[in-house]
Amino acid sequence: MRVLHVISTPGPGGAGHQLRLLVRRLPHDNEVVMLAPAASRVPGKLEDRPGTEPAADGIADALRAEGARVHRLTATCDRDPGAIARLRRLMLDGRYDVVHTHLYRASVQGRIAARLAGVPHVVTTEHHLGAEVLEGRRVSPGVRALYLAGERLGQVTIAASPAIAGRLRDWGVPDERIAMIPKAIDPTEFRFDRRTRAITRARLGVEPGVPLVGGVGRLEPDKRFDLLIRAIAEVPDACLLLVGDGPARASLERLAVIEGVADRVLFAGAVVHTREMLCAMDVFASPDSRTFGLAILEAIASGLPAVYAACPPLEERITARAAVHGTHRLSPRDRESLPRALRAELLCLDERGGARLPGRSVSSRYDADHLAAAVGRLYERIADRPRRRQVIAPLLAYRGRARRFPLPGGKVRNA
Repeated sequence: MRVLHVISTPGPGGAGHQLRLLVRRLPHDNEVVMLAPAASRVPGKLEDRPGTEPAADGIADALRAEGARVHRLTATCDRDPGAIARLRRLMLDGRYDVVHTHLYRASVQGRIAARLAGVPHVVTTEHHLGAEVLEGRRVSPGVRALYLAGERLGQVTIAASPAIAGRLRDWGVPDERIAMIPKAIDPTEFRFDRRTRAITRARLGVEPGVPLVGGVGRLEPDKRFDLLIRAIAEVPDACLLLVGDGPARASLERLAVIEGVADRVLFAGAVVHTREMLCAMDVFASPDSRTFGLAILEAIASGLPAVYAACPPLEERITARAAVHGTHRLSPRDRESLPRALRAELLCLDERGGARLPGRSVSSRYDADHLAAAVGRLYERIADRPRRRQVIAPLLAYRGRARRFPLPGGKVRNA
């Protein structure tokens, strides 16, 4: 089976790493297309040269190391006819059995191109789908309409979390077109290493005995790293390491100055892989109350204690009365919960003499082997279905659904 994965330029971690874990394990002939924004006009040519992104380049290199062929194509916007034409040509030449799209822009353009090229089977993974924001875009009627029109051109949308599956249903995607396959990690990639810890802390300028609290994620308001900066002001002698970049970085730096902890807050920026940074930390903290918590799973695999506001996989264990050792869920309405939990974990660290906890796994459900096996079974299932080559009919079918399923909070017509 020949599979073409189409992904928008991925940031560090997230969808790019999920794709890497998947491609490594799928027993198929996998190729990958990365849709990159234009960097500059190439003299004498009608199309732009794809731009480069350090994180995307790192993912591309990792995919090539796994034996996948990686293509780079320019996509200047979500509605880019030129990108669709280039994708269609690539798909015609490649004669793929399955096109699997990842992230919004790639899903819109990839599904249209796949249908125009006559690819028999089209799958999408929805990695991020917020109630109000979709990969940095406000969920406007136009964004939602374009998404749903593209959805009709595929066969199945893989929801990477129960929350995403629920949101797809709220938008009007039928149950039979949704498959819930959770995000996953490879725990072996996050094994703690003392030498890596020493080297990374030295590079960051953190002395060996200084307690280091860490957080990982895109620096944006919804992640609530502001709570973490305020909390570290109440944890004497500890430093805070924030791994990631984003639009809120400048405001977070100002907040650190206001709180008087600028000398104790380190901004590492975006990294291709978090293992080194996790090795350098002593406690992991996630104040985001709307996250799936993949970074938390990576942290506990590295042997870190973790305090968190939300993490559905860990919450499943709490419900089953089998909480993962060294994890602490924050009280949602208690602002003192975070600094109190950090102080408690650092006290436990001191009582252990600085010893690392063993790496822990929540469940095999969230391991990369399970992810690949589930996706592989999905491919086989849709391959048994009749070939679909229609383009116009699915879009006409969507036209009626658009009136029945408005944006959340809007009025339902013709229900």
